[in-house]
Amino acid sequence: MPTGNAIRGTRIGSGPDRPTERSAPAPRRPVSYWCRNGHRVEFLIAADAEAPPGWDCPRCGQPAGPDAENPPGQARTAPYKSHLAYVKERRTPEQAEAILAEALDALRRRRGRA
Repeated sequence: MPTGNAIRGTRIGSGPDRPTERSAPAPRRPVSYWCRNGHRVEFLIAADAEAPPGWDCPRCGQPAGPDAENPPGQARTAPYKSHLAYVKERRTPEQAEAILAEALDALRRRRGRA
């Protein structure tokens, strides 16, 4: 007895049972990039699309460029900053003292020690 389930007997991610005769895949072309560590990255893009100027290497994470003889330099990573470092960038020491004094006054008032 048919249940009406159109995808019965197929697995997730599988393609159609048979490709249609009226469709063809879009034309594609390979694009290659090289990183400073000598890794080659190759992928396909549409034939009429403009290739990006750079790509990140999936093996080492460094930037890769289209010229194998002259790959881009090492990526500059920003050093880790703590929350306090970001606060110090935004506030002067005088502003910090004023905010601290205001917070302490509010705390003392809540505790009844004003």
